[in-house]
Amino acid sequence: MTDIVTLKAICDELKIDPREARERLRSAASDAKANPELAKARKPRTPWQWVKGSAAEKEARKALAT
Repeated sequence: MTDIVTLKAICDELKIDPREARERLRSAASDAKANPELAKARKPRTPWQWVKGSAAEKEARKALAT
């Protein structure tokens, strides 16, 4: 079974508001040139979650850290 990392877990870890985090992720995912893995992993109307250690998770963390 693959480990799944949720947006809630990342928000708790980084101490940021989930609403603000979703806004940042939507913005980052819309820029497919800068964040190709995040854009590919995004599926509308589904929870923000990634496989632990994946390239998409790394791009999501990078987008939330800025």
